[in-house]
Amino acid sequence: MSMIRDLRAAVRPSRPSLRKDTGPYDATRDPSTPSAVIDCAVYRDGRRMESDKQLSPHEAMRQVRRDGGFVWIGLHEPSEAEFSGIASEFGLHPLAVEDAVQAHQRPKLERYDDSLFTVFKTIHYVEHDELTANSEIVETGEVMCFTGRDFFITVRHGGQGSLRALRHRLQDDPELLAKGPSAVLHSIADHVVDGYVAVADAVQDDIDEVETEVFTPGRGGKVSRGVDSARIYQLKREVLEFKRAVAPLLRPMQLLSERPMRLVDPDIQKYFRDVADHLARVQEQVLGFDELLNSILQANLAQASVAQNEDMRKITSWAAIIAVPTMVCGVYGMNFDYMPETHWKLGYPVIMAITGVICIGIHRTLKRNGWL
Repeated sequence: MSMIRDLRAAVRPSRPSLRKDTGPYDATRDPSTPSAVIDCAVYRDGRRMESDKQLSPHEAMRQVRRDGGFVWIGLHEPSEAEFSGIASEFGLHPLAVEDAVQAHQRPKLERYDDSLFTVFKTIHYVEHDELTANSEIVETGEVMCFTGRDFFITVRHGGQGSLRALRHRLQDDPELLAKGPSAVLHSIADHVVDGYVAVADAVQDDIDEVETEVFTPGRGGKVSRGVDSARIYQLKREVLEFKRAVAPLLRPMQLLSERPMRLVDPDIQKYFRDVADHLARVQEQVLGFDELLNSILQANLAQASVAQNEDMRKITSWAAIIAVPTMVCGVYGMNFDYMPETHWKLGYPVIMAITGVICIGIHRTLKRNGWL
């Protein structure tokens, strides 16, 4: 196994880190603590144990094993070297460790001997003044969670989805935090799904805007020529990205709410049902978005086709009108000496009058039939 992992590491391309400034915790971080660690704290009876300096994962775990409680470690885009020590300290499964380091995983729940490994896709709505063919509607990130009996580890990838505010809210609710690591897992799941709800509402506004443009009549009540199909297609692609984050997560949330697990407190398990319910509603919304965008795209293409047909009818109508003087001028443009009316004084005005009457008659007939 070791040799296989080494080979995988050798062939994988390196990816740039998106790690951002980690805030006030940097000032107190112990030099021996890996740089990917955003925060590391021990919680006992629902309260954070204060320390003069930022604890290393090893020191935090040593305190937990000595005095009880649990340790919560937050990491942002750790490298394999940075995470290997933590993985060894907490006995994390190698396959879960590899997924956490490499990222780009689909949402899932995996159970190992002494831990649960959960993957969440975070979704962030990208504000924009105008929807274009290149607009980025949603931005995704990932949060991987390792839940153990006396530890909880989060590994975050991407520039969005910070858990700092969530940690502070939990610290303000000692009664909930006293339930242990499963309470943190529920709070993260609830936080992620609440983000889905907010993004779904924002995407609904974008779809409503496009739908209004497509079905708004043109000038004079005529059929609209629709909008740029590339805009609709781009919106559909962003909805697909949203669906990839939401759909696979529903089954893990149902398992956490329905199936008893050693590492999930029975009181906390009840709350996962609420998360699963909210997630199911968001999934229905996203599936509805996909179907609605298909209908809007088809309607837009149909309107474009109708507008093209109208253009062709107008071109054909004017061609028919112009054909009359073209034919008359073509006949009288032939250089023959013995042609009727060529030596008649009233020949020219009579022919022009007849040609004009025929053209006007054709124009009125075509306009009455809606071709002009």
